[in-house]
Amino acid sequence: MSLPHSPMDCPMDAILRLIMGQWTTYILWILSNKGPSRFGALKRSIDGISSKVLTERLRMLEHHKIINREVRPTSPPEVTYSLTERGKALVQILNPLFGLACQWMDEDGSVMDSPAKGIR
Repeated sequence: MSLPHSPMDCPMDAILRLIMGQWTTYILWILSNKGPSRFGALKRSIDGISSKVLTERLRMLEHHKIINREVRPTSPPEVTYSLTERGKALVQILNPLFGLACQWMDEDGSVMDSPAKGIR
């Protein structure tokens, strides 16, 4: 799949548009730290996200081959989400950004709500 359209035809702008959607980086953070997760577990991990928005974000990430959606034919079907190789590569790029965010929060005296594990 191609990246979202960038009005400036800039690849960096396109990838930033992809990950800047609300909750997107947090979904990646959860999948990288907790590993493959089912929809309900993801929803419980993201306080305040609606099922509709989580579904939209997951579909978008799957569309761009950042996450994998695996369906097991049980009753009801069991759906598990995990990072693809593309998603893992993206996480490796986001880790330094996470470190910088933690540094700036420390400098500004902000308190993080989640443990400083980074995106793995």
